[in-house]
Amino acid sequence: MSTRSDTLLWLAQRASAAVLALCVTVHLVTIVYAVRGGLTAAEIFGRTRASAGWLAFYTVFVLACAVHAPIGLRPVLTEWLGWRGRSREAFVLAFGLLLAGLGMRAVLAVFR
Repeated sequence: MSTRSDTLLWLAQRASAAVLALCVTVHLVTIVYAVRGGLTAAEIFGRTRASAGWLAFYTVFVLACAVHAPIGLRPVLTEWLGWRGRSREAFVLAFGLLLAGLGMRAVLAVFR
């Protein structure tokens, strides 16, 4: 990969990390608030199921994970396995698509 591509991946990972930091914080604060308020899982699902805002929030959360994790996996594969080249890039792309697909499947299952 070129220096330009590496720089763009670095920026994408940092941007997705910022989004993830916000999403994790909102997610955990919401859980603590709901549980302390005495809500059951069924009540929480009942409230979120009809919410386009929460659907959008968790979609962004999943997509940020699907961007962040594969980019971080690239150097691990290189350092631990010595894996370089197009096959590594294809693998991390497939991994990112798998994360996005499975994550969105979970999100849509909750919000149907």
